[in-house]
Amino acid sequence: MTRRKICVVVTARPSYSRVRTALEAIKNHPDLELQLVVAASALLDRYGKVIKHIEGDGFTVAARVYMILEGENLVTSAKTTGLGVMELATVFDNLRPDIVVTIADRYETMATAIAAAYMNIPLAHIQGGEVTGNIDEKVRHAVTKLADYHLVSTEKAAERVIRMGEDPQMVFVTGCPSIDIAHRVKVDPGLMGDPFEKYGGVGARVDLSDGYLVVMQHPVTSEYEKARQHVTETLYAIRDLGLPTLWFWPNPDAGSDGTSKGIRAFRELENPSNIHFFKNIPPEDFLRLLYHSRAIIGNSSVAIRECSYLGVPAVNIGSREAGRERGPNVIDVPDYDREAIKAAIQDAINRPRPAGVTLYGDGRAGERIAKVLATVPLRFTKRLTY
Repeated sequence: MTRRKICVVVTARPSYSRVRTALEAIKNHPDLELQLVVAASALLDRYGKVIKHIEGDGFTVAARVYMILEGENLVTSAKTTGLGVMELATVFDNLRPDIVVTIADRYETMATAIAAAYMNIPLAHIQGGEVTGNIDEKVRHAVTKLADYHLVSTEKAAERVIRMGEDPQMVFVTGCPSIDIAHRVKVDPGLMGDPFEKYGGVGARVDLSDGYLVVMQHPVTSEYEKARQHVTETLYAIRDLGLPTLWFWPNPDAGSDGTSKGIRAFRELENPSNIHFFKNIPPEDFLRLLYHSRAIIGNSSVAIRECSYLGVPAVNIGSREAGRERGPNVIDVPDYDREAIKAAIQDAINRPRPAGVTLYGDGRAGERIAKVLATVPLRFTKRLTY
């Protein structure tokens, strides 16, 4: 029996953390052949050069696609998507996969979906059917309509995909693969060692022994012109609290330049003694840091997804995650106001630690995804380019 060729496109730091256990399961499945394509910011040093961690985890990269245009604004996001369609079409024509897999809701995800759909290559979409209330939601739902197989994280997500007109037999509730990694951490919560020695970063070498905060704040693409103002409020809130803090660099979205400039200017002007900044840490070590933290602050989906499973308190700021299903670990701060952020953090760390919930999965998503990809009926046996 010929093994099915499964082409998974990883385009950014969160894409890899969301799909790593699925990659492992595909690689190890006797009826599947993994074709891993690494593209966009996952190749760039300024975003932590995720490809180094991918290769360090033992994966062979079949193709690299350089497609990110500098600028980090709405125009470059749109142009990067167009460039990605062209480059990925060539890669797919060379690799000739049986199924292409794309993840979540980034603009690079849209490029993957468009290229595969127009080439009559069956498309599997991980994390469809979720709601967040900004451009990410539009992209996610658009990819759903381009996809043939829907590997969703929750029952509500499955219901939304079906209501969008998709075939219920092609909608599979697998859970989120990132919860698989969170499950491993929960089973074996040992410390990762000294993160400063292991991953460098810049800023004060803070004392983590009595507890610490983690911050990950991205720009909101529909409010990208306020990105610097938004992050500045959080920076002052964290400085004023004085608690040891590990702060992680934003994703490459419209507004990221404003977020990055805000962080750099604050660092130079205030020289905070309680904050250390990192570009990137591999998924498992990052979740270990989160698990042992007092709370996560910002607007990253990791606070909503993985931290709901781990029972890590989360202070979610602004509108980026509006509408996303959340567990009891989340405290929402609707406005970017330093006093409100400080009050919410104090509330979060003073409450009893919340119990973990299985809203986004139980730790077996990767193996479920591989099973679906190995057995689902293939569409488009005759393809336009072959």
